[in-house]
Amino acid sequence: MSLEIKVPPVGESISEVTLSQWIKKDGDYVEMDEVIAELESDKATFELTAEKAGTLKTIANEGDTLAIGALVCTIEDGDATAPKPEEVATDSKGAVKAESPTGETVKSDVTYASGVPSPAAAKILSEKGIDPASVNGSGVDGRLTKEDALKAEKPASPEVKKTESPKVAAPAQPAAQGLRAERREKMSSLRKTVAKRLVSVKNETAMLTTFNEVDMKPVMDLRTKYKDKFKEKHNVGLGFMSFFTKAVCEALKDFPSVNARIDGEEIVYNDYADISIAVSAPKGLVVPVIRNAESLSLAQIEQAVVDLAVKARNSKLTIEEMTGGTFTITNGGVFGSMMSTPIINAPQSAILGMHNIVERPVALGGQVVIRPIMYIALSYDHRIIDGRESVGFLVRVKQLLEDPARLLLGI
Repeated sequence: MSLEIKVPPVGESISEVTLSQWIKKDGDYVEMDEVIAELESDKATFELTAEKAGTLKTIANEGDTLAIGALVCTIEDGDATAPKPEEVATDSKGAVKAESPTGETVKSDVTYASGVPSPAAAKILSEKGIDPASVNGSGVDGRLTKEDALKAEKPASPEVKKTESPKVAAPAQPAAQGLRAERREKMSSLRKTVAKRLVSVKNETAMLTTFNEVDMKPVMDLRTKYKDKFKEKHNVGLGFMSFFTKAVCEALKDFPSVNARIDGEEIVYNDYADISIAVSAPKGLVVPVIRNAESLSLAQIEQAVVDLAVKARNSKLTIEEMTGGTFTITNGGVFGSMMSTPIINAPQSAILGMHNIVERPVALGGQVVIRPIMYIALSYDHRIIDGRESVGFLVRVKQLLEDPARLLLGI
């Protein structure tokens, strides 16, 4: 008796997923609760597990887009008894060889099918103009996989017969220097969703950006003085993100519209600060949320940042951990960015962009001195946040960072 394995519900707003990878292969024996595949939605990656022990029979292919509830595979009763394709000997024509009970080799008339592409492989071969029958498959039973299609090259045209009349040679073109290869990859669900959201934000909000600069020396001096003791006591490093998060939380109290959002014809004000932190993950940018950041200490914020970053790198973030932020902080400085215009993370109304720290000459007390300066940027929705509020918010963040004692005293 077989058991059907279908795409499970993974969130209220998710209607389809992509089968990104088979962990187990067709014909493999799997244990109950063993991970057999990875599914990727527009927000996160999920593991598909076997609901009983038995032999796996795959139905969907890697790269397929599947609706919630769609059939992915079945699990049959009993152990896998069929030999794996690589263990089956064949002759030069693809016929299966087997040994008789006496040890002699006999030839079977059964041959494995070749040239049958998966949907993803068929699409690639069609774009290349290649006949699937001319390509050898490396998949199960000779099936053409996506990798086979990507590696396949169109056969060269047959040579012109000598009896044909010679053609006039075209003027020689200068040879191109270097390689000119190109490749195509299907957009992941995450990348497609990010693209749609970014275009939507640009088209549906009145987005503006205001800039300022921060003298980072006070924070850097404080960090240098106490980072070892901080690490020893809290078992986590003291970075810049905790200072910026605390500064943002304090500034949001003074400028609540920056922490609000538009819902239809109403403005929703939040009396808490769920701070979204933009994190670079292997499959794209994700934005997990630090809940009630206004009530956390520097150590608690640093630990939350570390935990979320590790989950992002391992594709273990849940939908709940990436939903419901009220304000976003993104740090392009880790990649060397000097200044940029961050895009609002809808439905939020504002986002703060951090950048790299560079020593620059500044006027201080009537003298020119060298100080570590960071440019910061606030992109905001002008429909809900006025210019006065946006500038005031950014100035407040600047004041708190240039005098970090204010963060401790709340002044």
